[in-house]
Amino acid sequence: MSNPVIETEEHRALREAVAALGKRYGRAYFARVVAEGKHTDELWAEAAKLGYLGVNLPEEYGGGGGGIVELSLVLEELGAAGCPLLMMVVSPAICGTVLARFGTEEQKRTWLPGLADGSRTMAFGITEPDAGSNSHRITTTARQDGEDWVLNGRKVFISGVDIADATLIVGRTEDARTGRLKPCLFIVPRETPGFGRSPIAMELAAPEKQFELTLDDVRLPAEALVGDEDAGLLQLFAGLNPERIMTAAFALGMGRYALDRAVDYARTRQVWKEPIGAHQAIAHPLAQAHIELELARLMMQKAAHLYDAGDDMGAGEAANMAKYAAAEAAVHAVDQAVHTLGGNGLTQEYGLGSMITAARVARIAPVSREMILNFVSHQTLGLPKSY
Repeated sequence: MSNPVIETEEHRALREAVAALGKRYGRAYFARVVAEGKHTDELWAEAAKLGYLGVNLPEEYGGGGGGIVELSLVLEELGAAGCPLLMMVVSPAICGTVLARFGTEEQKRTWLPGLADGSRTMAFGITEPDAGSNSHRITTTARQDGEDWVLNGRKVFISGVDIADATLIVGRTEDARTGRLKPCLFIVPRETPGFGRSPIAMELAAPEKQFELTLDDVRLPAEALVGDEDAGLLQLFAGLNPERIMTAAFALGMGRYALDRAVDYARTRQVWKEPIGAHQAIAHPLAQAHIELELARLMMQKAAHLYDAGDDMGAGEAANMAKYAAAEAAVHAVDQAVHTLGGNGLTQEYGLGSMITAARVARIAPVSREMILNFVSHQTLGLPKSY
């Protein structure tokens, strides 16, 4: 029997190529961009030119014809180089996937080539101030007025709205048969009248800014509705599963970067006779962090393969587990890296201190670890709900 291939030669070659790109920019570039209040435009443009941003999108619309497997690999390697691109989670992964699977032909031709070549970006708006992790409490509503749709509501913690050409907004429409509200997705261009945004001051050091959005009688043409009005939930989760997988990739890259810095330091830092990495109190926690990152990557790869194979149910379970495992592994790796460096771990020179806050984001967004545990306990273990 032949051994199963976890990662193909093509994937390994892609890893090496993306790693080389990331190395040319690195953490110093990322830190400078953050300090200057700018965006990673140069890295974004070069990654797009090389075909990395649209690697998951259909070839007929300018993409690479791959899937979430390849896209997650790109994000992980950029993160491992110290320069992750958060908008990859949003623009090609969530929005690009939803449009590729459910968009009209006009929507695909309008948006996918630009998302693939990096010339256009799209944000994703689902979180609301009063709904939290309960997507069933979304209050942004859409009503029909003649041929148009009119949206009203609020969104919060929406990434990159200032640089996105449009935002894919999750709203709710009334089902004419049942009177119940159901989720639907709408493309809202950035300068649409009534579509307001205000920045949220964050402790997080990142190029991508967070925004609160207001939709005040935002009028949209009929073609702004993505796909079938009656398939909103299916379309929504077509974007949420890639989001969880890509968040896992983001966390893995961060954890790998921190661990690599700690290992380099432990290998060379000498206080007594031997480098500190020779002491088990230093070596074993770093080894444990490495094991946890590797295990999380295996679950992420499983989730990505299931998603690309069209197994949405299987991918949903695995994507949630991957996001949980990668977030926990990243938080542990970053914490141990800072601890290994001691005081140096909190200096700007080594650039690890700011990652303490950044690593926790993966535990919180796009869904908290507690909600993932709820999902697994209900959906996988069959335990009753408490809500």
